[in-house]
Amino acid sequence: MKKIEKAEIITALLEKRYPETECGLLWEGDPYRLLIMAILSAQCTDARVNIVSKTLFARFPTACDMAKAELGDIENEIRSVGLYRSKARALKECCERLVSVYGGILPSEMEELLTLRGVGRKVANLLRGDVFGLGGIVADTHCIRISGRLGLSKGKDPLEVERSLQKLIPTEKQSGFCHRMVLFGREICTARSPKCNECELYEFCVNKDKDKR
Repeated sequence: MKKIEKAEIITALLEKRYPETECGLLWEGDPYRLLIMAILSAQCTDARVNIVSKTLFARFPTACDMAKAELGDIENEIRSVGLYRSKARALKECCERLVSVYGGILPSEMEELLTLRGVGRKVANLLRGDVFGLGGIVADTHCIRISGRLGLSKGKDPLEVERSLQKLIPTEKQSGFCHRMVLFGREICTARSPKCNECELYEFCVNKDKDKR
């Protein structure tokens, strides 16, 4: 079976398992919110980011508000998030540029998004997919682990995995595919002790252990 055919079947099976899926970050359709929450989510759970963001956005509801804020005030709002000091600086500098260069409007092009502090390719692809519907492979730990186990990509380099999957997953399905990979990675294909006996994708796994069936 060709790799692109395998990817098509895997995508369909994930869609069947998770008919409705969306980003775990509760951004309420506001691009500014998703930008901030995505930056905060590095090495932090979506659940924690969702909790912290309630008071953070109540105090700084717009990019302009965040840009003008005192660094210490931002730090106090996100103190329960890992790496809060560096993230607070990233949020402030990101919003300063967003306001001064883009008038507070989130740009859609990858090259422009990458000029914002705290935004790497993973965050940029999330924004391009969820905000603008432009697709994008979010090569997080779940995506890298599972696509490797399924033989859709090789190695653990995020950029290499992103490029591999971009060739296999249609643009219009990329965002949903990545969100489903996160859910599947949390529920079934976990890093340790994956639930192979419950896995619809088991037949495609290149590392499958027959004793687990």
